[in-house]
Amino acid sequence: MIRLVLSIVAANGLYLEQLDVKTAFLYGDLEEEIYMQQPEGFAEDGKEELVCRLTKSLYGLKQAPRQWYKKFDGFMQGNGYLRCNADHCCYFKKVKSSFIILLLYVDDMLVVGADLEEINNLKKQLSSEFEMKDLGAAKQILGMRISRNEQEGTLKLSQAEYVQKVL
Repeated sequence: MIRLVLSIVAANGLYLEQLDVKTAFLYGDLEEEIYMQQPEGFAEDGKEELVCRLTKSLYGLKQAPRQWYKKFDGFMQGNGYLRCNADHCCYFKKVKSSFIILLLYVDDMLVVGADLEEINNLKKQLSSEFEMKDLGAAKQILGMRISRNEQEGTLKLSQAEYVQKVL
C-alpha cells in the first residue's frame, strides 16, 4: 500500500507529511481485567503481596498493539475518515475537491493530500487526542529513505541504510 500511495504522491505532486505518536501503546483501553505484580521499589512495607489492577494498556502486554489500533481506528472513523478494505491501516477522506490519505504503521504515520491546510487540520485533530511529534515532510519510513524531486515529479525509495544495518 505504501508504494501505491507514494506513486500517487509523485504522479500528482501531493504533499507528503510524517507524524510519530509518542508512547502509542499507552493509549489503549483494556477490555478485560489484568493484574500485575507491583513494580520493584513501589511496594510499601507489609503490602508486598498486593497487586496492581491495570486500567490502561502498557508496553509488553499482548493486548497493547490491538488496543492502540482500536483506539486510533475509532478516532479516525469518528472524524469522518473511511478505512480501506484492502489495508486496515489506510484511511482516506474526501475534503473539498480533493482528498487526504493517512497510512499508519504502528506509531508512524504518513499523511498525503493536495491541500496543506487540510493536512494541518488533521495534524491538529490528531494532536488533540494523542501526543504527536510532527516530523514535517516525510524523509524516511519503515527503513526506507524517501528522496523527492518535485520539479521532475520523481520520488525514490532507498533501503541502503537498512541493508547496511542488517548486514
